[in-house]
Amino acid sequence: MRNFFIQWLERIMNIFVILGIIFVLSGGVVVLFSPQGGILKALLVWVVGAIYLVMMAGFAYLGIGIYANTRQTAQAVEKIANRDA
Repeated sequence: MRNFFIQWLERIMNIFVILGIIFVLSGGVVVLFSPQGGILKALLVWVVGAIYLVMMAGFAYLGIGIYANTRQTAQAVEKIANRDA
């Protein structure tokens, strides 16, 4: 049951990352064509948005990866303990 929730959490994170990419790109285009905007402001939106997405998605995937590593380590320790007993 835990694997079910972890797998779906990862799938939902993938969807949020894809939506974030779409929103950052479209936000930059909106700024590019707005009267107060311009190419520099649009580039700033794209760069800051990309940095934000990389950091937030990275932290989320890091948490999922830590869970997977902890599970594998526990299984390895159990295997060693059963072999010695």
